[in-house]
Amino acid sequence: MVDSPPDVPRLADRSPVLAPEQLVAEMVPPSMFDDVSFATYRPDPAEPSQTAAVVAGEAFAERVQGGAAKKGLFGRRKEPATGAGLYLDGGFGVGKTHLLASMWHLAPEPKSFGTFVELTNLVGALGYRTAVERLSEHRLLCIDEFELDDPGDTTLVSRLLGELMDAGVCVAATSNTLPDKLGEGRFAAEDFLREIQALSARFDVVRVDGPDFRHRDLPPAPDPVDEAALVAHAQATGGATLDDFDALVQHLSSLHPSRYGALVRGVTAVHLSGVHPAGDQSTALRLVVLADRLYDHDIPVMVSGAPLDALFTEEMLAGGYRKKYLRATSRLVALSRLERAQAA
Repeated sequence: MVDSPPDVPRLADRSPVLAPEQLVAEMVPPSMFDDVSFATYRPDPAEPSQTAAVVAGEAFAERVQGGAAKKGLFGRRKEPATGAGLYLDGGFGVGKTHLLASMWHLAPEPKSFGTFVELTNLVGALGYRTAVERLSEHRLLCIDEFELDDPGDTTLVSRLLGELMDAGVCVAATSNTLPDKLGEGRFAAEDFLREIQALSARFDVVRVDGPDFRHRDLPPAPDPVDEAALVAHAQATGGATLDDFDALVQHLSSLHPSRYGALVRGVTAVHLSGVHPAGDQSTALRLVVLADRLYDHDIPVMVSGAPLDALFTEEMLAGGYRKKYLRATSRLVALSRLERAQAA
């Protein structure tokens, strides 16, 4: 454990507040995907499903563009056709978010892009009916990292997407879980089978296979540095933060996950002292959301204590949230390599 020097800010001292209107306006792809397109996606020649996913994504984007007009003759509003659904299923680091952002860039306004957590947070902030009213005017809703972690989310999202797609909104989603398997291992999915099946029936499923591009031919996570080196690097990096790991974990528990993006916005590098495996599942899931927001903003990470690929215990990795934890590990390791590359 290290006390943050007075000249190095702490994430634990930040408490950002977002108005509900900001949540809607900020539903856009992370900045690291500002310039992506189907043309910049590089399929692995050994994985034909990746090329097939590009073809499917382009066809879906054309379908969204073709359904942009919502008015008929003499300016009268047409009854919207049911919105199409595309579901990209695959492992970590195969470029699903790249493809999803490529669809978003081609779609006409209005449109939204957010993670599953951000979507449920939006509904909570606006209220269900207001969220439906705002999103039903959109041509495309992109949902990254689609997961159903509890029965309430299952019912909520099934109802929400049903209403939006009936209003003509097209929905594209990515996940590491096939739509008819969502929620499996995390709650009594059989009790909600009807909702899950109704949701999955609305999507064309495209499988995207391949190894994690972030770790192709790369070694494991970099070794942690000692405390003195961590402090020195934080002090030498403009715009960096330095936090005691336990203090930051405690702070995260006081913030709604919808605020984690604002928490790290503008930070150039994150330094964590005394990292160790998460002590419980609630903490682990908060760290997953933090990892996603750090990755969205391409923020390098340096740590002391345990390496970042030891954050989640074997027991956690054997449970129902395994895929979430593996995705977070993949992203954090990539960010820790980024920090070492910049420091070299």
